[in-house]
Amino acid sequence: MSSTTHDIVAKLWNPCNILKDGAIVYQQYVTELTYLLFLKMAKETEMDHQLPEGYRWDDLEAHEGTEQLEFYRNLLK
Repeated sequence: MSSTTHDIVAKLWNPCNILKDGAIVYQQYVTELTYLLFLKMAKETEMDHQLPEGYRWDDLEAHEGTEQLEFYRNLLK
């Protein structure tokens, strides 16, 4: 595994190590990470226009703190 790939993997899994002692389980972390990566990759590949307005990375990023968390939870409903 290249150094860059290793760094990315570590960056993604470090929060999982923190969360494993909390109320979130591994499968839930992977699910949430998948949703977020999907939204981010849609933006990065300029395919987000295919998602409904209000369900895009920029919409999520427009909020901060607990408001962002609530927006994200509503987005998944």
